[in-house]
Formats: sequence, structure tokens, C-alpha cells
Amino acid sequence: MQDLLLVVAYTVVMVLGVCVVITREPLRQTLVNGFFGLALVLLFVVLQAPDVAISEVVVSTVAFPLVLLTTIYRVSSVRRKKEEDS
Repeated sequence: MQDLLLVVAYTVVMVLGVCVVITREPLRQTLVNGFFGLALVLLFVVLQAPDVAISEVVVSTVAFPLVLLTTIYRVSSVRRKKEEDS
């Protein structure tokens, strides 16, 4: 049973990792990256590493998407402001 869980967890991580790479729109990529982080949390729980899983929850599903979304918002607002000035 443990082997089946490992295979499923690794497969989900692999598929979502590829999805993060092939997604081109930054907002969608941020969302897919959040799901990828949750898949990593699942993998770490299956591998019996709860301390790493807790750290991954905080970093990949809260902190990193927040930083990305803030950056995307600021860059898009600067672009709009430059377009208005032109």
C-alpha cells in the first residue's frame, strides 16, 4: 500500500511540475504552482517527513504565491502607467 501511495504521489508531483513549466500566463502559473506545492506536501507526508511538509505548506501555498501575485500586480500597474504617459 505504501508503494502505491508513493507512486501516486510522485506521479502527481511530476505531472504538476510539467504543468507549471508549460503554463505561460503568470497568474495561471501562480495558481498551478500552488497546486504543485500542495502535491509536494502530500509527497512529504507520504515519505513521513511532517516537518518538511509544514514548511512546504507555508512557503509554497502562502508566501511564494503572495510574493508572485504582488510582483505581477506591481509590474502590470507600472506598465499601465507608462502606457498612459506615452
